[in-house]
Amino acid sequence: MSGTKTFTWNNHDDFPRDFKGYGPKSFDPQWPNGAKVAISFVINYEEGAERSVLLGDETSENSLWEGVGKPPHTGERAVNIESEYEYGSRVGVWRLFRLFNKYGMKYTLYAVGRAIEENPEVALSSVANGHDVASHAYRWIDYHNVSREDEKAYIKKGIETIRDICGKPPSGWYYGRLSPRSRALIWDVYKEMGIPLLWESDSYADDVPYWVDVPAEADSPNPEGMLMIPYSYDCNDYKFTTPTGFSGPSDFYEHVKNAFDVLYDEASQGLGGKMMTVGLHCRCIGKPGRMGALIKFVEYVAAKEGVWVATRTQIAEHFRAKFPYQKGQLAVPAAQERQR
Repeated sequence: MSGTKTFTWNNHDDFPRDFKGYGPKSFDPQWPNGAKVAISFVINYEEGAERSVLLGDETSENSLWEGVGKPPHTGERAVNIESEYEYGSRVGVWRLFRLFNKYGMKYTLYAVGRAIEENPEVALSSVANGHDVASHAYRWIDYHNVSREDEKAYIKKGIETIRDICGKPPSGWYYGRLSPRSRALIWDVYKEMGIPLLWESDSYADDVPYWVDVPAEADSPNPEGMLMIPYSYDCNDYKFTTPTGFSGPSDFYEHVKNAFDVLYDEASQGLGGKMMTVGLHCRCIGKPGRMGALIKFVEYVAAKEGVWVATRTQIAEHFRAKFPYQKGQLAVPAAQERQR
């Protein structure tokens, strides 16, 4: 088609697409203790790292807050939106932490570097209680118009910030507002810093982890691949802030419960263990009017047999040990393919 840019997957930045995945028989990740569903609760901690004229941005943030669709004036602070974000860091995050610590459920904190610089106690509390701290970039902004050099610098700073505050670098990464080159740059920076990248989550393509070939490794004699731990936009409380999303707490509960029930039923029918991600934001589900829906879901899955609540790093470590990367095996790992 005239005017359409053509991408070749073996270009350094362009990862391949895979439309077949695991196929009609699905795939069994063989979760520990025969679990049917692995649940990953993710807490997005972005407060203080969003767009702000105080940080040199042209406009203040206007996404993921209660007053949907009200863009701020260029060059002006949006004080009302700023206070919404501050609610997340002052109140909502601790409400979420209390819930998961009460039930002994491990979460993954998607920590934006600038946000935990503003409030290090959030990251330190997560580490002290045995949770997983992953990188959600250094700033919570759209990276499409950020230069390659600046984006690499941001990635490095995001890694360094978590390392300096938490005592070790993040094992995994999720951007959300990534550019077309972001996944390749993440790979590059981790390699340059000599830090293992155990997983990447800028994908919504499956219900279980999967490997992808890394274009930068096309000529490498010992390629390592990139393990994708898919994230979720549908089981995600951000939909409270979108016109076509959840209209109330009962919508959220019904949606995540239905998702869990379907995955649990599929696993029970022999279609392999499944993975479910529940995406949370401190300023969204952390509000008291919505928190009850999350508590209800946590209580529901806590009463179920065959459920493994795990961090994304725990899931990645399990998968990597059971199904090591093999170049070209974009869908079914060879070991399981032979069992069919």
